[in-house]
Amino acid sequence: MSLGYFNYPAPINEPVLNYGPGSKEKATLKATLKELKSVEHDIPMYIGDKEVRTGKKIALRPPHEIAHTLGYFHEGDESHVQQAIDAALQAKAKWASLSWENRAAIFLKAADLIATKYRPYMNGTTMLGQSKNAFQAEIDSACEIIDFLRWNVHFLSEIYRQQPVSSPGVHNRLEFRPLEGFVLAITPFNFTAIGGNLPASAALCGNTVVWKPAYTQVFSAQMFMRILKEAGLPDGVINLIYVDGPVLGKVCFAHKDFAGVHFTGSTAAFNHIYKTIGENIANYRSYPRIVGETGGKDFVLAHESASPDVVATALLRGAFEYQGQKCSAASRAYIPANIADQVKKLLIEGIKSFKMGAVEDFTNFINAVIDERSFNKIQSYIDKAKQDPKAEIIAGGKCDKSKGYFVEPTVIEAKDPKFVTMCEEIFGPVLTIYVYQPAEFEKTLELIDTTSPYALTGSIISQDRQAVELVTDRLRNAAGNFYINDKPTGAVVGQQPFGGARASGTNDKAGSILNLYRWLSARTIKETFVPPTDYRYPFLAEE
Repeated sequence: MSLGYFNYPAPINEPVLNYGPGSKEKATLKATLKELKSVEHDIPMYIGDKEVRTGKKIALRPPHEIAHTLGYFHEGDESHVQQAIDAALQAKAKWASLSWENRAAIFLKAADLIATKYRPYMNGTTMLGQSKNAFQAEIDSACEIIDFLRWNVHFLSEIYRQQPVSSPGVHNRLEFRPLEGFVLAITPFNFTAIGGNLPASAALCGNTVVWKPAYTQVFSAQMFMRILKEAGLPDGVINLIYVDGPVLGKVCFAHKDFAGVHFTGSTAAFNHIYKTIGENIANYRSYPRIVGETGGKDFVLAHESASPDVVATALLRGAFEYQGQKCSAASRAYIPANIADQVKKLLIEGIKSFKMGAVEDFTNFINAVIDERSFNKIQSYIDKAKQDPKAEIIAGGKCDKSKGYFVEPTVIEAKDPKFVTMCEEIFGPVLTIYVYQPAEFEKTLELIDTTSPYALTGSIISQDRQAVELVTDRLRNAAGNFYINDKPTGAVVGQQPFGGARASGTNDKAGSILNLYRWLSARTIKETFVPPTDYRYPFLAEE
């Protein structure tokens, strides 16, 4: 029963705590890290009303301290995927019929729980499981996930308010129902907030969800799931399972009630998903919604008017924060010859000043890459650059996996603008720069636009407004998130909706109202108050 319209105004973005010397949050977080490491965690899947332990246990180890075992999670198989789908479908009718204000309250409560008593636990599980320093964890697993939860409630309230006009004698209304079937959420290791938002945004809209996180994100994913349950999320609305990708796809993409996929991950994986859905299209009850955010080969373009200090700072932060493991990380930079020497000098000095090590030492700016597979891939690109005369490593280049997966922040200067590290996504702390002549600025724009298949983020650094306008126009399709005089990372929910096109995904803009439309299906209802009783129209009469 609806007794009124309940308004959810635009929230204020969650303030970022700074964890400075002597701060309460720093002491609390350090104590939480010790607590989380002091016990061996036994992590189940959450399917319907059950905590499922299969006995097939996979160890969780901090990427920066591979000798330590955080605990184990229980891996599932095809039967558990089917159980999760069944639980989602069983919970669907009751969840979809729950009043909007009560659905909203669950996610708003979860946001407040994270902002208060669970803040150090969300940050701590992210730091240990995904090797993020305190600041990177804070802006991700605390602030961004809180913002997603609060802003999504506001955005959905705005959608529900949108109603059509009515002509005399008629009343029109529009309802936004959830999709028919279950939604699949597939989430990556690199952002705990994405891991939380992909299932939660679809669930907020009245859908029930099967959620598969990356294995390297399980430690923080299960913490978020526990918080949702404490906030009152009913059993079966979100079902958290740990299964291999092909196992998941085999069951979900063949199911007639598959309604959509909310995905963040590699371009290759998304392409395979898209193809599989297309091949099974005749089997589905409805056309599935396909929403994906994939890879990037993100650029920074410096104009001849740019300040070397601004350029170097944008690159040091944009390329190397969280070890370059952001979809938006600066990966290729185009530097004009007139400032190139100074920019390179500042980059080298900055990298030499970085401290690298475990997350428990808050003085470390750089931590480990996520796992051995990633380490080996990144090292192979660095080795190629060392051996190729078309490239020169001007900073970093060392790799060591004896205690953790540590890759030294590395800057490669490419003599060829189409050198492999200028073109291919590496997903690590490797920045490739190319020095161009200022007179070839417009030619460089064409180079940026055609070098990579991706179009996620990019930035222009310039004090010349005509140059800014030119680049903004000419590279309109080269980045879904474009930055002026800033690094190409750090999108904030409600401020810079995130997503790209081309090989970077469907550009459905997480952190905006646009994304929520994808998890809703509209029905128009027209009511005529005094229906006609004669089929004849006036035009039929001659007199």
